[in-house]
Amino acid sequence: MITLEANYSKKIGLPGYSSHQFSVSLKTELADLAQVEQESARLYTVLQQSVDGNIRQIGYLPGEPARTNGNGQPKGNGHTNGNGHASPDPDAWNCSARQKELILKITDEHKLDKTKVDQLALDRFGKGIRQLNKLEASGLIDELLEQNGQGRSRNNRFQKAGAR
Repeated sequence: MITLEANYSKKIGLPGYSSHQFSVSLKTELADLAQVEQESARLYTVLQQSVDGNIRQIGYLPGEPARTNGNGQPKGNGHTNGNGHASPDPDAWNCSARQKELILKITDEHKLDKTKVDQLALDRFGKGIRQLNKLEASGLIDELLEQNGQGRSRNNRFQKAGAR
């Protein structure tokens, strides 16, 4: 018996620097090695259709009206989540305010798609743009500048500063 496993996963960026991911895995057994190519193509089609069909259900997005915490109180903005703990602000950024401003400025000046910038953060750091720490945000800024013809290598910045 031959075991064939297949997985199809998709992660997409959404408005407001949000994203979601959906994945489906299948396992099947084959009696003949000659069936592998045909069966893997069939599995891929089935998986792709399933994931693509289901990932269209976006669900909650940041910026929508806040949901409640189960006690009728809205989440975030200083309210508690029912356990007495403050809920995190979904609009907060983990990087510095200056880094946030610079990322937004680069995005606006170069008319970049915010979902693509968020996807870049997901691809590089495994988290959305708002969750990047200062070091990760710095790396994202460098990459955005480099991609848009404004590379800012650290050595060039220091050389220019020293030449003044």
